[in-house]
Amino acid sequence: MANEEGIVFKLGAPGAGTAWVKTNRASACESCTSRDSCHMEEGGAQEMEVEALNTANARVGDTIVLNIKTSSFLKATFLLYVFPILALIAGAMVGQTMAEHRGMDPSAMAALVGFLAFGLSFVIIRFMDRHLSGKASYKPEIIKVRRPGLAPAETQEAYPAEQ
Repeated sequence: MANEEGIVFKLGAPGAGTAWVKTNRASACESCTSRDSCHMEEGGAQEMEVEALNTANARVGDTIVLNIKTSSFLKATFLLYVFPILALIAGAMVGQTMAEHRGMDPSAMAALVGFLAFGLSFVIIRFMDRHLSGKASYKPEIIKVRRPGLAPAETQEAYPAEQ
């Protein structure tokens, strides 16, 4: 389980049981080669915003501990990074085999079918994203309120309502 600390800046829709949390980039991000291209806000800011299940009943301004299940994180990482490469390789192998049986140029057919499979993998990823985003096991969860938030008047000044 990966834990991060963050601050709740707004609550989700009534009845949804979620809250929006601002977190600093994790220490795990420091060793990632994609850290500079993986920005949630303009300019690659160090803060990221995430919607999380609010099981600890956190309120706006609370400093919380956010948990991301390792198994869900690894599955999503596989889907985003490994699956497209496997699709490209499998497509190239199928294309080469097809070309040999049909008397065509194996390299050209391997490239064509490989890139088609690569493109199709992104369509599948998009479909899986819509399917998995509704599952609670793939959402971060607020597991603990570390420090209670600010008083209501201070909260409004620190976190103005979005226009």
